[in-house]
Amino acid sequence: MKIYRDIDKLPSGSAGNTPAKGNLVLEGGGWKGLYTLGVLDCMMKHDINLTTVTGVSAGALSAIGYVSGQIGWGARIDLTYRHDKNYCGIGALKRDKGITGFSYLFHEILKKFPLDEKRLYAPDRQLAVSATNLLTGKAEYFEKGKCDLFRAVQASATVPFVSKPVMIDGVPYLDGGCAEKIPLSWQGLHNGEKTVVVRTRELSYRRKPGASKLTKTVYRKYPNFIQSFEKVNGEFNRTVDLLEKQAENGEIFLIAPSKPVEVTRFDGDMDKLGNLYWLGWNDMAARVDELKSYLR
Repeated sequence: MKIYRDIDKLPSGSAGNTPAKGNLVLEGGGWKGLYTLGVLDCMMKHDINLTTVTGVSAGALSAIGYVSGQIGWGARIDLTYRHDKNYCGIGALKRDKGITGFSYLFHEILKKFPLDEKRLYAPDRQLAVSATNLLTGKAEYFEKGKCDLFRAVQASATVPFVSKPVMIDGVPYLDGGCAEKIPLSWQGLHNGEKTVVVRTRELSYRRKPGASKLTKTVYRKYPNFIQSFEKVNGEFNRTVDLLEKQAENGEIFLIAPSKPVEVTRFDGDMDKLGNLYWLGWNDMAARVDELKSYLR
């Protein structure tokens, strides 16, 4: 199995355990989420542990390691198991009816890379992940301590078209990014507190509005979902325009790749994936003092 050749150079250790008031918002993006992992590991290395975290899709998975304070946890898993067919491939399709092997991750990989669940579930930090309700077409947030968090993360990161929806309490869910690309609508976010937004594409990136004909065919039983899916790209473009203005005005702290991202949603090039992780780390390292100043 092919793994990242510099896997031993990834950082490790535990973040300090002093929470800092503020909101952290994590965009999704498939394997582009390695950028986020680099950013978060660098934040943890500098003991920047924000109290309120929301994530969608790959951002939901990234949030787990951040809240548990485990530096290098997410990156070490992704850069080790990317080409394991049970994590991403035919084994995942057989087990979980999707391209990501969540049961393999949660029941097998976590035995080798255990989570600090005591810290993850500690009440001093909030975590919510979003998934799209196929019946309503809206993003719903699942909060740590009030749900099966791992089931919610699976729903949040279940890619449409190539994955079977995840059932939670009899309701089918897919990737939260189908309704909201950047998880900003959670009511648990504290207005007035400092907010850090981590993007997975360069600031200039915009999406083509609308949805494909395939959406109407595959999800014809879910008209509300189709309606949301048709609007989400346009809403994303308006959101990132607003975020950039807010960042310029000092209202939020926005970090995004400092150069165009070449990694695709399902990329398997381990060098590209590793380089994207280090881009996230280095982008954050260059702005640590700026972030600390913002959070004061």
